[in-house]
Amino acid sequence: MFPVTLTLLLLQKPLVVSSSKDDRHICTEKSVARCKGDVVIAGIFPFYSWEFVHNMNDPAAQQQSNHINLKKYQLLLTLVLAVEEINKNAHLLPNMTIGFEIYSAHYKDTDLLEDPLIWLSGKNKNSPNYTCRRDSKALAVLTGTSSTSVPIGTLLDLYKLPQFTFGSFDPLLSDHRKFGTVYQMAAKDSALALAIVSLMLHFSWTWVGLFITEDDYGVWFLSELREEMDKNGVCLAFENMITYSAFLDFTNDLWMHRQLMESSTNVIIIYGDSKFLLSFILKFGYFLITEKVWVMNSPYDDVTIAKRHFLIDPFHAPLIFSHHHRNTSGFTNFILTEIFSKNSRDNSLPMSWIQSVYCLLVKSDCRDLGHCSYIATLDWMLRHIFDMTMSDESYNIYNAVYAVSYALHQMIFHLMEEQPVQNAQPRAFLSSQLHPFLKKSQFTNPVGDQVVLNEERKSEAEYDIMSFWNFPEGLGQRVKVGKFSPSRSHDQQLILFENLIEWPIGITKAPQSVCTESCGPGFRKTSLEGNATCCFDCIPCSENEISNVTADMEQCVRCPDHQLANTERNTCLLKTESFLAYEDPLGMSLACTSLCCSVLTAAVLGVFIKHQDTPIVKANNRALSYILLISLICCFLCSLLFLGRPHTASCILQHTTFAVVFTVAVSTVLAKTITVVLAFTLTAPGRSMRQWLRSRAPNLIIPICTLIQVTLCGLWLGISPPFVDTDVHSEHGHVIILCNMGSLTAFYCVLGYLGFLALASFTMAFLARNLPDTFNEAKFLTFSMLVFCSVWLTFLPVYHSTKGKVIVAMEVFSILASSGGLLGCIFAPKCYIILIRPERNSLSRFRESSQSGRNRH
Repeated sequence: MFPVTLTLLLLQKPLVVSSSKDDRHICTEKSVARCKGDVVIAGIFPFYSWEFVHNMNDPAAQQQSNHINLKKYQLLLTLVLAVEEINKNAHLLPNMTIGFEIYSAHYKDTDLLEDPLIWLSGKNKNSPNYTCRRDSKALAVLTGTSSTSVPIGTLLDLYKLPQFTFGSFDPLLSDHRKFGTVYQMAAKDSALALAIVSLMLHFSWTWVGLFITEDDYGVWFLSELREEMDKNGVCLAFENMITYSAFLDFTNDLWMHRQLMESSTNVIIIYGDSKFLLSFILKFGYFLITEKVWVMNSPYDDVTIAKRHFLIDPFHAPLIFSHHHRNTSGFTNFILTEIFSKNSRDNSLPMSWIQSVYCLLVKSDCRDLGHCSYIATLDWMLRHIFDMTMSDESYNIYNAVYAVSYALHQMIFHLMEEQPVQNAQPRAFLSSQLHPFLKKSQFTNPVGDQVVLNEERKSEAEYDIMSFWNFPEGLGQRVKVGKFSPSRSHDQQLILFENLIEWPIGITKAPQSVCTESCGPGFRKTSLEGNATCCFDCIPCSENEISNVTADMEQCVRCPDHQLANTERNTCLLKTESFLAYEDPLGMSLACTSLCCSVLTAAVLGVFIKHQDTPIVKANNRALSYILLISLICCFLCSLLFLGRPHTASCILQHTTFAVVFTVAVSTVLAKTITVVLAFTLTAPGRSMRQWLRSRAPNLIIPICTLIQVTLCGLWLGISPPFVDTDVHSEHGHVIILCNMGSLTAFYCVLGYLGFLALASFTMAFLARNLPDTFNEAKFLTFSMLVFCSVWLTFLPVYHSTKGKVIVAMEVFSILASSGGLLGCIFAPKCYIILIRPERNSLSRFRESSQSGRNRH
């Protein structure tokens, strides 16, 4: 009957005395409940909370109203369960029982120390420094949040009484110089900031608001949260630190409501202890706030949901980070079996309790419940109010009682070893003697969780992410929608079941909460001066740069040289390879020209061979003419090596073949020029050097000059040969495949040597220009060398000023033009005489012309 009667006491607060066989009492003293035992644990529990009584017509007339928080009844039930389990355990504390005295914590700071002083004095009297107890059985004290634990801890430290806090972990209480007798049962919240930021990143919420308590607890968490946000690119749209006194000031309510509604963020973080969260929710619960997602820490579980229209509650469907612990099935069985089965014979008390709960919860006509089934209504209401699973605070109380029991067990054995029991009377001990054993206490509780009191060895907490499925008339169901485990790898720390999340009113799916929409592909973000990093502008990527990832990029990525950004600038495309191909119009025309010129030269060679015995062919050293014609055919054909896709072999053959065959052609022209000069100067009577002409000595010029050029080409290939290269800058969107000369010095030496031979030929031909005209080709050689030199002198500046395949075209054109110049200037007149004016191709005409030439000289 104890719990039911206790609940009636809490609801109706009568001055009733009720007892049971197990010495548990509801008394008329200041304590709410007590149970006798050899040692006593005191509990100061926050059974009452407060709310605002609003007057919408006169906001200044709002007042505070205290009322019972039905969910806090679970704290007492947890304490009773732990005490009964320990007292029934013959191995933990044999021949000893644990009792308890429970007091209700005051919300007013001025009355906060009243109950601890009464408990210390005894006999329902507040007498500081005095005790009315004949023998003190006080062993430890259980207190709640830091707002109550700090002042109470300062008092209890004078008595060296162990104090166990079951509220959220507070770094302030970790200062053992000030709070040497305080033990925090809650796990460290050092990973809570990371857990919240991980949730933000999962939904891409980078723009959030924050309401936080303005105390040491809030300052510590704010620094942790800012550090994690800065690491992961999450920004605060606004940041409000609120003191408890601010909740009594209603002048800024409308301003804070306007700030909430006008802010572009859709996600609000609320952080604080249960007192702060309850105060905040009660303060803003009367405003209509929609389309906002609230993220809170675990003390929200203790906030009453006694609101009639919960579906339009501004704090509808919050996401709550609650400490993860294993299911305590014994707690549920204890409520359903151990408590209510004892009262099954008397239905009047439970029904009265249900009616009182229902009246307080929904403030409706109690007579409406009379038609409900007792068993069904009891089970449903019980599950709705207590949630049938331990809250974080209840679980901490459960572990605190066991921690005291284990430490007491170790201390008793230690005392027995030092001094055996005499006359069956155990040695008296002080509660202060528990501290050495508590500091080293480490055990596994009945549900299988490891409990460590040493804060340095405490592991980081794991979190369950909870939400509420809401139903009409203030009825809700707490649902686990995710989990965060800091000990796992980064990508597996957060687990969410999004299909179980119920979003607030006006939202059907995960909302967006960003200051600036993400820059799409092809854009990069640029920061705005004076704004948060989450607020930025998006500007297009520069030419040949891309951004193709979903995350906002501060710098675009430049495409590799062989690739080109597309028009959207979100991907790099391969550039088109370009070279002077045979299929190109320009390449095709050059190839046709080369072949035609080669065929024409071969035809000229055929004409000369056919008319090899005619005077005009004999007079111009037909052997040299054959060599020159063959070399010109090779010159025309070597231009084909410059066409098509370059490769290593073609690059080497291009310029070496060109150099050698042109050297043969130019050296042949030089030999012909020398032969003409010798023919008209050394053949005169009395000349002693006629044997030079007869021995064909000028013909040696060809192999000698060619050998020198071959040597230069060999040095070129040995030092730095030509190779295949690419030009990615000359033509937009194209990669030009071309041959790199390798050593430009060697290339210019080869060209210079050709130029030297051409200049020598030109000089010799120029000096012989006034010799007899008939069959005298000195003028034609002069003009051919003039064309040859002009072409290659023009080529040099063009070669340095053009890029890409135009260079190749210019080089081929120069080869064809210079070879054509030699062919046309030297052999065209001869073919004209042979084919069109054959009468001039006779020996008599040759003698007449020679005689007339000598007479003129």
